[in-house]
Amino acid sequence: MDLSTLLDSVEGIAKQAGDAIMAIYSRDFSIEEKEDKSPLTEADKAAHEVIVAGLNALPEGVPVLSEEDAEGFTGADANGRYWLVDPLDGTKEFIKRNGEFTVNIALIEDGRPVLGVVVAPALEVSYLAAQGVGAFKVEWGEGKDSERQPIHVAGKPAEGATWRVVGSRSHPSPDLAEWLEKLGSHDMVPMGSSLKLCLVAEGVADVYPRLGPTCLWDTGAAHAVVEQAGGRVETLEGTPLSYATPSEKLNPYFIVWG
Repeated sequence: MDLSTLLDSVEGIAKQAGDAIMAIYSRDFSIEEKEDKSPLTEADKAAHEVIVAGLNALPEGVPVLSEEDAEGFTGADANGRYWLVDPLDGTKEFIKRNGEFTVNIALIEDGRPVLGVVVAPALEVSYLAAQGVGAFKVEWGEGKDSERQPIHVAGKPAEGATWRVVGSRSHPSPDLAEWLEKLGSHDMVPMGSSLKLCLVAEGVADVYPRLGPTCLWDTGAAHAVVEQAGGRVETLEGTPLSYATPSEKLNPYFIVWG
């Protein structure tokens, strides 16, 4: 499997899904409520349809696990591979119209994200990565060159320096204050969706502690970007965040280190 060529294809699919989202973002849209009380919009459904059709048309024939059809997932293929998709990550940010929402597509192989594409269509920015290829940021729109720019984490701050911490805009955690107190001097940067991991990947933030609930599809794509940019996504016990058991949709608490 040529991950470089596959990355190009998946980037195109994610941007098509972004276009479908923006067509709905520009007008009034309906909002439903899922069983878990989280919101669901027309845009979630439209992006899901675009992505599933695009991934199923690829020659690799890899099964798809999407947030919007988790029950339809039949398991990884014989090589331990599956697509992990959040068609619209940050639905609350979408509803607030603050632009901080993304399309997330990851390729999982033997429990690890080996390819990831994160597209933020309202911000006109993408983050891309594949094992052996690297991690990149792409900015498009007026005045932008749409070229892939290599990105890398900043590394641990110098002794006594202030940590740049990125945190959730919509999901504050009561455990976070205690963790930050132990960290020491820090500045907090609020951000929505998987963009939090991407800020660490590009060196704009040093760490992202997530001491609250997330699902596999919230993190898979950006996790790939962080790893290929030289960072780590680890549980509180220091083990890499794993995607080996997709039937268990919830992630444990984790820390993204630059």
